[in-house]
Amino acid sequence: MSAQVWIALAVIAVIIATVAVVFFLRSSTSFDGTISRTSQVETLEDGVAPPDSYVPEVAHETATTDFLPSTAQDRISAAPGDEDLDFGFEVPDPAIGRMHRLRARLARSNNAIGKGLLGLLSRDNLDEQTWEEIEETLLGADLGVGPTLELMDRLRSAVRVEGNADLERLTQLLREGLLELVDPTLDRSLVTKVDGRPAVVLIVGVNGTGKTTTTGKLARLLIAEDQTVLLGAADTFRAAAAEQLQTWGDRVGAPVVRGPQGSDPAAVAFDAVATAIAAELDTAVIDTAGRLHTKTGLMDELDKVKRVIEKQSPVDEVLLVLDATTGQNGLVQARVFAEVVNVTGVVLTKLDGTARGGIVIAVQRELGVPVKLVGLGEGPDDLALFDPIEFVEAIING
Repeated sequence: MSAQVWIALAVIAVIIATVAVVFFLRSSTSFDGTISRTSQVETLEDGVAPPDSYVPEVAHETATTDFLPSTAQDRISAAPGDEDLDFGFEVPDPAIGRMHRLRARLARSNNAIGKGLLGLLSRDNLDEQTWEEIEETLLGADLGVGPTLELMDRLRSAVRVEGNADLERLTQLLREGLLELVDPTLDRSLVTKVDGRPAVVLIVGVNGTGKTTTTGKLARLLIAEDQTVLLGAADTFRAAAAEQLQTWGDRVGAPVVRGPQGSDPAAVAFDAVATAIAAELDTAVIDTAGRLHTKTGLMDELDKVKRVIEKQSPVDEVLLVLDATTGQNGLVQARVFAEVVNVTGVVLTKLDGTARGGIVIAVQRELGVPVKLVGLGEGPDDLALFDPIEFVEAIING
């Protein structure tokens, strides 16, 4: 073979090697501040998850803080309480007291319920027709049959014993009855910080409930409490989902782990948690693809995402996002999700609109888990920790 042929082959080999190196670098870390991964968990076939013994091949040694945007590294390494630091990120509103500040929005759609009930209860003659109207009002507020009957029995008994009470006493009776149904004794704390590792929060729900938006708003709420947060864009089916989550992360300096559209969501979720562990962050919040509760294969895949994450870390919270305006229909969705992924808390969105507040009581009864967060507007800081007392006061007094 001539020298010219050998030289030509050598040049071709160098070109191929150069292209391979460039491709590897671009697929490992993109230039827009996101964290990308090329590792894949075994692709689902017909929506059936692989057996529990399956362990995805993920290169843990690549999951380091080097993959974080430099601004995020600065944020992570900054001394706590250093108020002079400014990296150009938005500063979220304080988490404490949000529901009190947003109470007027809740009252806007629910105050009519309280006023209507008090108007009926303060009638001179509480006959059977009036009691039927009270029952209709409670059912119309999405309270559910069981809680409605319980509150009716409580009010009837009080009226029998005390007679026709004044408005102040009736208000007190209604407040006590509603508060007991909402149950302020439930543990509504969010597990977003644990010793020795990042807390892992999985966000689930059907399409259209505001799930990805809630994921971004939750990151803001946690950052407002001085926590370091990483977002995992495991909704790889909806084209705009990763970009939407990236925007939320960029605004507050939270790094985002994402993969190509159509890639395995379990792989993205696994890599997100691995990166949070390597970077020693406080919390990894994982957004998952919206899915219909009637699609068995997709629900199986959601179960797979949770199991794959648990190969390296427990899942501390599974928050189910429900659209409060769907009322009792949302309970059907909630029931199925709870069976698949062991829901630990509920996020009710759009509670400031046409939603009727009784859904809070109904969903807690249905699932046996508390409402932990409520969405009370379209603003970035309109996600609030649920406060039972503020909720009942908004219904009764506005």
